[in-house]
Formats: sequence, structure tokens, C-alpha cells
Amino acid sequence: MVRSSAGREFDDAQWCTSRCLQLNSDKTEVIWFGSKTNFVKLKSYGCSLAVGSETVQPASVVRDLGVLPDSQLTMKQHINKVTAACYYQLRRLRQIRRRVGTEVTTQLLLALVTSRLDYCNSVLIALPQSALEPLQRVRNTAARLIFNLGKRERVSPCLIQLHWLPIRYYLQVLHPHAQHPHQKVSALSGYLADIVQPTSSRAMRSGLRLSETDSYTTPRLRTKFGERAFSFSGPASWNSLPAELRII
Repeated sequence: MVRSSAGREFDDAQWCTSRCLQLNSDKTEVIWFGSKTNFVKLKSYGCSLAVGSETVQPASVVRDLGVLPDSQLTMKQHINKVTAACYYQLRRLRQIRRRVGTEVTTQLLLALVTSRLDYCNSVLIALPQSALEPLQRVRNTAARLIFNLGKRERVSPCLIQLHWLPIRYYLQVLHPHAQHPHQKVSALSGYLADIVQPTSSRAMRSGLRLSETDSYTTPRLRTKFGERAFSFSGPASWNSLPAELRII
């Protein structure tokens, strides 16, 4: 039973039955998202979900298409899962590095390690650098494996040679895809293009000097937490780039 903001109650089991659906309480998960302050206020309300005769208690972490979001969206569990899977593959590839050579090792790393770092990386937008550091260490370890470097040797020149950007620059790479949806550089380019709006498209700013640039508008938000949304973090990151780097 779920109570709406208007005070009305809805039975989820009856709602699904009326639409020829059936909920499985054993496979149903409930999670609430919010800050620590919001969770303190939430304790006075019912947080569980009634599925027929069963009651599902809220979880702190759930799985959604391979992503593990937690109740405060710190993404710690997801990052730990990704890094553990990457290091497992790196240990296996290190055993065959001398036999297969550099080219094959690079291809295997792209398929087994980099693909895991790239999957759903948009959920990591605007996280602090300390949270992203484990993923950056995975990328550094992969580069060391390709060039057969020691632990104390510099890895930055190798990353440049491989054209591997730091983890924190994923957003700046994704945003130009939204800028040119006609190029079909991304399956989500049309969706992203609807989220971000060029400054020049706003009539109220048509007479400003800013409207003549390739900047994007950032929506006004009431909370710091909302700045992690792509509609804000995407344009903000793009606008912070030097003009010479915005040329595609």
C-alpha cells in the first residue's frame, strides 16, 4: 500500500491485477533516494512497500541493469564492483602478456576492462575525485600492462599515447555527442540534445555577447545534489572548457 502526497492510498497488487500483471515479492526491491537529512525526516513515515500479503522493506543498495545505486547515490558499491571485476581481468591478462604481445593485449584490455569502465559511466557524473580515484588506478594499471611498465614508472605518457582521458573527463566527451545529434555518434544523442540547450537559442539572451558563443545554459537548482544531473553538469563542464578544446 502506497500513500500519495494527496493522502490517497493505492494497492499495488490490485493495480497490477487490473492490468493482468503479477508482482513477485521475492524479486521486488524498494529503495529511497535522498540526503542524510531527508532520511532523518523519513523515519516518521512508513518506508516499506506492501506487495499483496507480503511487506518489502527498503534496501540501501539495489541492482538495475548492472548498476548498483545506493540510497545516497555515492556509487561506492558500484565502483567497488567495477574495480574488482577489472582487476580480476588484469590479473588474468598479466599471465599471458608475454605470449600474445602488445597488440593483442591492448585489444583484450579494451574488451574486458575498458568496456567495464565505460558502461553506464554517466552515473558517475559530478562525483568527487576521491570517489573516482579507484577507477583511475584501474586505467593506470591497464596502461602499465600494455607497455610493460613497473609500478614506479610514469604512466602519463602512456595514457597520452593511448588517447585515454582521465575518468573525470568522461562528461566533456559525452556532451559534444549531444551537440551534434545528426552525426549519430551516440544512440542517446537525440535524447541528450533535448536536455541541453544552447545559449543562443534563448530569445531573452539573443542580444547578449554570450549568445554568440557555443556555450550552453545551466538550469537554476535549489540543491547542490541536483547539480549531478546531466542537464546541469553537462553544460557546466562544457562551458568550463577552453574555446580551443570545444572544436569538434
